[in-house]
Order: sequence, then structure tokens, then C-alpha cells
Amino acid sequence: MADESIKIAHRGGSVAADQAAFDAGLRGHMVRVYNYLASGLALSGIVAFALFSSPDLAGIFFEVAPDNRVTGLNILGWIAIFAPLGLLLLTSFRAAQMGVTSLLAIYWSITALMGVSLSLLLFTYTGASVARAFFVTAAAFAALSLYGYTTKRDLTAVGKFLFMGLIGLVLASIVNLIWPSGVVSFVISAAGVLIFSGLIAFDTQKIRQQYSEALGGEAMRKVAIFGALSLYLDFVNLFQFLMSFIGQRR
Repeated sequence: MADESIKIAHRGGSVAADQAAFDAGLRGHMVRVYNYLASGLALSGIVAFALFSSPDLAGIFFEVAPDNRVTGLNILGWIAIFAPLGLLLLTSFRAAQMGVTSLLAIYWSITALMGVSLSLLLFTYTGASVARAFFVTAAAFAALSLYGYTTKRDLTAVGKFLFMGLIGLVLASIVNLIWPSGVVSFVISAAGVLIFSGLIAFDTQKIRQQYSEALGGEAMRKVAIFGALSLYLDFVNLFQFLMSFIGQRR
């Protein structure tokens, strides 16, 4: 009986040690994801601010009036706006064949190109309102990501619902471009805030679940890059939709 008790205690200690090692590895994995995310946001911000601050740089992507006002996109500007979508499609079809270096190159390319579209917010809205919207987005992101990381509730069903809502949001946005409507624009912005808020929590939980499924090494790093990309897109889209509510035009 004593020997059996010793064996049970030993197994319990092994399980506790394994759980502690798993938790430490998971925390390291999430830190890596958030570091990629923060670096991507910083790169986008640097590109956006550089274009806003320099009319010569802005002229590469935008039509710039003599008084340094941006009046539209040129050909390179349209390419820069839609290039991230093409890179996302490329990674979705070729992810399994790509190495970590290739995925990182695509990630940094997407975040840099997103800086071009984000610079339009600086040209459109006051700096104070952009800063305010960014900090509101950051605070909401922190709370929602923490919820997604800590909740015991399975958000898979919520994620499927949000994905369907995202498809509807894209279709509504296309229709609104053809037949503009102030009411529809307001509804789209409100729906966008709700959808991407939910996606932050869902994607965070998915990243946590993927950690236990990854095989370590290169696979783990690829999961971290994809996780950071998902959270980056959630953050940027939430920020842009919030700007329509609290942004003050120049």
C-alpha cells in the first residue's frame, strides 16, 4: 500500500511538472506572438507617419496637390492598397510549403504595405483623434485578448458566426461603394467594431489551442507568425472602424 501511494504521488508530481512546463512554453509562445504583433504595428506606424510627413514620399503612392493635400491614389497607391490581399491569398495556398523566413518576409511586407493605407487616416483625421482612437483600440484589444486567453468557454461556434458576419460585412461594403449611403456606412462601421472585437478573443483562443497541436521547432514559429498576422489584422480593422466614430476630420 505504501509503495502504491508512492507511485501515485510520483505520477502526480510528473503531471504537475509537465503542466508547469506546458504553461511556461505557452506563455513564451504568446509573448512571441505579441512581439511580432507589436513590431508589425510599429512598422505600419513608421511607414504611415513617413508618408504623412514627407510630400515627396507621399507622391510615390498618392496624387498630391500643390498645397501638399492628398487628393487620391496613383497606380502604385492602388497596388499598395491591394497587395496585402494578394499576399494573404498566397500564404493561404502555400503556407505548408513555405519556411519561417519566407513567412516572416511576407508578414513584414504586409505590415509595411498596410502603412500606406493607414497613412490615409493621418491625411483625413486630426492627429489627436488618431492617437485617441489608437489608445482606445489598444485598451479594447488588451481586454478582449486577455478574455480569449483565459476563458474556459469554447469560442468555436462564435468564431463561425463572426466569419459569416465578416463575409456579410465585405459584401455590404462593396454595395455601399457602388451606392453610397450614410445610414449603411454607420451600420457597417458598428458591425465592423463588433465583429473584429469578437475576432480578437476568438483568434487569441485559437492561437492558444494551436500551441498544443504544433509539433515544436519550425512548426511552432510558423504558428506564431500566423497568429500574429491574425491579431494584427483584427487590431488594424478595429482601429479603422473606430476611427469612423471618434475621428475628427481635418
